[in-house]
Amino acid sequence: MIKGINKPLNVVILTSLLLQFSCNSDILFSETMVMPGKIWRLSDNPSFQVPVTDTIYNTNVFFTIRTGSEYPFRNIYIFVTISSPDGKSISDTLQYDIADEKGNWYGKGFGDIHELNLPYKSNVFFPLKGTYLFKIQHGMRIGDLKGVYDFGIRLEKSAGK
Repeated sequence: MIKGINKPLNVVILTSLLLQFSCNSDILFSETMVMPGKIWRLSDNPSFQVPVTDTIYNTNVFFTIRTGSEYPFRNIYIFVTISSPDGKSISDTLQYDIADEKGNWYGKGFGDIHELNLPYKSNVFFPLKGTYLFKIQHGMRIGDLKGVYDFGIRLEKSAGK
């Protein structure tokens, strides 16, 4: 109990904190693909089928990558292709820094594992209900990218709408 505050107020404060931190209803979709042997092969192309049931909200799209100390680069290039339910598609080439010039990893980590959220698009409006397909391929100059544990996608409601 917090001293100097009455018991009913303590219950309200604790309940508010629990509700604030225990549920995040803003996450619309989250999925991860584990890389076999901690190697992202050029032929391993994560694809995520994202169901869109609500075309009212704008959405923020993030990628998540978890790497280990065997990852040989400071950055990563990613090719993304998004196909909409009506068959139209768009492609992007992305480059992200995942470590600084001294080799310090960005993001959070524990032991050998480093996790970094990579912002992709903000305030995206999905005009059609249905399944959107996100296909991902690494664009590095080597085929087998060692030290990649997994790669994921997360969509959440944008604060803008």
